[in-house]
Amino acid sequence: MRPETPRTLADAYVETLADLDPLVGTMLGIRPGSDELPDFSPDGLAAIAAAQRATLARLDALGDAAAEGVGSADAAVERRAARLLRERLGALLALDEAGENLRQVSNLFAPPQQLRSVFLQMPAATPDDWAVIGRRLGNVPAALASYRASLQEGARRGLTAAPRQAETMAGQLDALLEADWFRDFASGGPEAQRAELTAAAGRATEALAALRSYLREEYLPAAAGTPDAVGAERYRLGARRWTGSEVDTADAYAYGWAEFHRLEAEMRSVAGRILPGEPTAAVLAHLEREGEAIEGVEEIRAWLQDLMNEAIDALDGTHFDLAEPVRRVEARVAPPGSAAAPYYTRPSLDFSRPGMTWLPTQGATRFPVWHLVSTWYHEGVPGHHLQLAQWVHVKERLSRFQVSVGSVSATTEGWALYAERLMDELGFLSDPARRLGYLSGQMVRAVRVIIDIGMHLGLTIPANEEFHPGEVWTPRLAAEFFALHTGHDAAYTESEIVRYLGMPGQAISYKMGERAWVAGREAARAAAGAAFDPKSWHMAALSLGSLGLDDLTAELSTLG
Repeated sequence: MRPETPRTLADAYVETLADLDPLVGTMLGIRPGSDELPDFSPDGLAAIAAAQRATLARLDALGDAAAEGVGSADAAVERRAARLLRERLGALLALDEAGENLRQVSNLFAPPQQLRSVFLQMPAATPDDWAVIGRRLGNVPAALASYRASLQEGARRGLTAAPRQAETMAGQLDALLEADWFRDFASGGPEAQRAELTAAAGRATEALAALRSYLREEYLPAAAGTPDAVGAERYRLGARRWTGSEVDTADAYAYGWAEFHRLEAEMRSVAGRILPGEPTAAVLAHLEREGEAIEGVEEIRAWLQDLMNEAIDALDGTHFDLAEPVRRVEARVAPPGSAAAPYYTRPSLDFSRPGMTWLPTQGATRFPVWHLVSTWYHEGVPGHHLQLAQWVHVKERLSRFQVSVGSVSATTEGWALYAERLMDELGFLSDPARRLGYLSGQMVRAVRVIIDIGMHLGLTIPANEEFHPGEVWTPRLAAEFFALHTGHDAAYTESEIVRYLGMPGQAISYKMGERAWVAGREAARAAAGAAFDPKSWHMAALSLGSLGLDDLTAELSTLG
């Protein structure tokens, strides 16, 4: 019998988690045919927390003996697996113990968004596939009821999300219900099963409408007075969740301002090449109105697909070595009710479902591309898709936990932001409009650091800044600052502010992670000197699996 090691223990935890949270099984493709949905109730949350504590106890019992008798390379993998498992489960348990799981209301990653997303990840090629979908649709009411039970328990204990979050989620449910999303999705099934699918979709829709009513009629009154800002302790827990580190917020806040000023100067220089003499904000508005644009929703989807295909062909064999399954990625249009920002969903562990990028259209039919190019380098190739698909490709060397549910946002978002920087370094963003789009995207991430920490910790804007010097950050000031320096419209800006307030610490993971990736590369380059091979370094770095921010730079710096 194979002895237990951190890797086998991590794999066992993933299996347990997939049983307790069937969405995980679908995401990873390890529970084919599953029609179950999670129990989001306090009892369901407690079962997951118990599994996490049991796993940590077994990990502690292994001690240093886990690496005995294995080669040095395997010992390093086991060490990384153990550190990640301990840090991730510890961070999640800290959130659970603080009651954060009883107020999961936000415009991203909350149970209603998860329930919508899972149906887009399920096989839908055969009548048997649709039979599973129909049964899972029938389970939506119970899943939403269990989610409501946790919100009610949170409200009973005085643990509520801010009203802004509940209002936004109710608005997202408005969009889903207006689009009749579940019935529309079910209409894609076989004719012979249409009646059953439509009936199940109807019950799911009714449950969604009931949740919307609960949010507006009961939850919002209970949440009245809950502040948008979460304060230092809740922010510390959130930042650890998203970065895998006890973040030095003073250092991060100062870094955000330093990046802001660097990018502001660079944007001004590039903007001058497009409209000499005009302020940057006017150039951004000009590009949005009169720059290159694609007309039509299907047309922009196809354009983004072509952009990723071109990047794959240009990078494979020159700057990366891409395995055949990694070369497959699909551009999709996000469903109604999505937040404004594009996103990526990873492939299943057997690659039967490819990685996918998603564009929320927000009702638009015209799509300026000046900022979409670098965004799709971020979401697709060489960003999220290249990293997360490579993890799947090398999963046998790691653990399922390291390549999936153990992901740390600072590592994944940090890589994706580094990937944009890399494409700029390689000359793919030489066109002034597209390069300004890249810099604007970088500015978004720098501004995020400033206003996320500033709002939640109630910091004062430095006295030497031109923007409201000496005033305390508020959501209103944050929205004004964001729009002023990124060129995004009011709807996108509001979606982003709600996102930052609803997921404290997530917004800083991008720039903090990118800083670690760049530092790791430069340390490795300095150690290797003339022998440094960027392609080899990139592939080795992409094959490490997930790491927390505490370990990222140190591990990257050792790669040749």
